[in-house]
Amino acid sequence: MNHALTKGIYYLTIKLVKKCNIQVGYLGNFCFPRGFYVYVGSAQNNLEDRIERHLRREKKMHWHIDYLLYYGQVTCVHTYADEKNAECMLSQKIGNIKNAVIPVSGFGSSDCSCTSHLYFFRDNPDSRISRLKINETLPQFYEKDRSEPQIR
Repeated sequence: MNHALTKGIYYLTIKLVKKCNIQVGYLGNFCFPRGFYVYVGSAQNNLEDRIERHLRREKKMHWHIDYLLYYGQVTCVHTYADEKNAECMLSQKIGNIKNAVIPVSGFGSSDCSCTSHLYFFRDNPDSRISRLKINETLPQFYEKDRSEPQIR
């Protein structure tokens, strides 16, 4: 990464090329259809390290997203400098995009009152997300297009 960013919010676009049944920690076993998933998160200590961890294939399963990332591939990453409370605002905006579906209630949202921080789309939603007015005051520090996914 090019910028030292200590805290902020982010979203990952994840491509799943085939339907998978995935045990998501204590949340349970869920069927994830083939398509695209957008996960919204935050890091209040070291955002760069959090993103790099998400992009690594080998890691201890800790967060809900780790279980999905084992089967899917991150195709795009966007990070923004902001406080943790902006995470829910970003999640709600993405969840309001037409055809966004919540695949698992409670996914990534155990520390807030949001229904989920994971959304499913049949088609890649990145162009629709880029048209959202996330917040004009949020500088975008990192954007990576990983259009050549390595599917497991």
